[in-house]
This record gives sequence, C-alpha cells and structure tokens, in this order.
Amino acid sequence: MGTETLTISSGRMFRYALGSLLLLAGTALLVAHGLAWLNLEPKLMRALQGGAICALGTALGAVPVLVIRRMPVALSDTLLGFGAGVMLAATAFSLIVPGIAAAESLGLSSWAASGLICCGILLGAFGLFVVDRQMSGATPEMLVGTQERPVIPPRIWLFVFAIIAHNIPEGMAVGVSAGGGMADADSLAMGIALQDVPEGLVIALVLAGAGMSRVKAFLIGAASGLVEPVFALLCAWLVSLAEVILPLGLALAAGAMLLVVTHEVIPESRRNGHEKLASLGLLIGFCLMMVMDTALG
Repeated sequence: MGTETLTISSGRMFRYALGSLLLLAGTALLVAHGLAWLNLEPKLMRALQGGAICALGTALGAVPVLVIRRMPVALSDTLLGFGAGVMLAATAFSLIVPGIAAAESLGLSSWAASGLICCGILLGAFGLFVVDRQMSGATPEMLVGTQERPVIPPRIWLFVFAIIAHNIPEGMAVGVSAGGGMADADSLAMGIALQDVPEGLVIALVLAGAGMSRVKAFLIGAASGLVEPVFALLCAWLVSLAEVILPLGLALAAGAMLLVVTHEVIPESRRNGHEKLASLGLLIGFCLMMVMDTALG
C-alpha cells in the first residue's frame, strides 16, 4: 500500500513538473508576443528581452522541486561553483573590458579610463555591501511577521531575500550592456540565464526542505528572478540618456557581481567540503562564459 501511494504521488509530481514546463513555455511565448505590442526602442526592447531570458532561467531551475525535495550536496556545490565561474567571466569579458573601451571612446586616456572603472567597481561593491548589511540586520518580525512560531525559519527567508537582491546587479548588467548597444549583450544575458538556473533550484529546494509545499516553493523560486527584467529595462533607459553613464554603469554592475561571487557564492560552494568539485565547476563555468562572450559574442 505504501509503495502504491508513493508511486501515485511520484506520478502526480511528475505531471506537475511537466505541466509547469509547458506553462513556462507558453508564458514565454505569450510574453514574447506581448513585448512586440509595447513598441519600445530597440535597445530597451533588447534589454527587456535579455532580462526576461534571465528570469526564465530562474523559473526553469525551480521546476525540479516539484519532483525532488533534496539535491546531493556535492552536485549543489558544483553548480554553485559553475555559477561563480560564469559570473566571474561575465564580469571580466562583458563588463570590465567593454567598460574600459567605452570610457576610452569618450576621450579618456587609458589611465583615466581604468581609474573610472576602478571607482565604479568599488562603488558597486560598496552599494551591494550596504544592502547586505541592511538585510543582515533585519529582525525575524520583519521577515516573517509577528507570529510566535513561524512555519519557515527567518534565516531561510533571509537567504531567499539575499538571492533575490543579488539578482539586481545581474539585471543591471544586462540592461547596461543592451542599452549601450554592446555586441555581446545577448551572450551576456544567456550566460546569466545559465547561472540563474541553479539559483532558482536552490531557492525552491531550501523552501521545500523547510516545510513549504512544493508548489509554493516552485512559485517563489520562479518569481525570484522577476527583478532582473525590471532592472534591465531601468538601467537600459538610464544608459540611453547619456553615453557617459555606460562605462560607469558597467563598472557598478561589475563591482556588485564581484562582491556576490567572492563574498557569497564561492564561500558557500566550499562550505561542505567539496572544494575540488566546486573549483572544477568554477573553471567549467568560466570557460563556457568566456567562449560565449568572445567566440560566439
């Protein structure tokens, strides 16, 4: 009887997962057709499409939670390392190098252009650091309400909110590159979408493991990437106002992404004793994004 129940439950979860994939595919098609009716400027449309691709990557990553509740720790650490590698390569080849070139195209010398990008990197990292400090100081009541025994521990919600906040610089990077008319904007969006897949999965699995229903965990994990198209469109609009914003915007996004990788992603990927797998994942992710950015961009 128990085996039969398990089989029925597993079959139902599989149908949920398949239905969710079809729903996401249909939603993506509807959004693609709907964007055409907005009649935005080409650069703004490109930014919105790139941000939507990143959000779709996050949503796809959350789908497996409908079938499984836990993922092997070694695989999770490898995926985190992979995401770190993708973000490091994107920071270097899609943000910093083009940012220096954009600053030089404004008439700045090599030294002045590098100095501007360095200042932007530090400012971007500092801005995200301030956001992290504010979130770290949040009380349980601010995170889950005033109930005495919250269903989901406050630290779990803090983790989820931190990942959502870390999606902001990714959306910024997509928006700035698209708004600046950069040739590798599409490859940058695809690379960020790739590393968003394990993020969506991690959020959904953490919430499901803490006791939330799989459907709710999937919905929250899928929705966590929606900040990316919003900030992509916003930053693309800001960059379109003045060319001088382009190199600074790229540097700000680079600094924020560097802080995310070094302060959060890499330490988390090595916390459980799978340093070699995490490093291997990082190298593969870095090489993959580098190829996408240089050879295919």
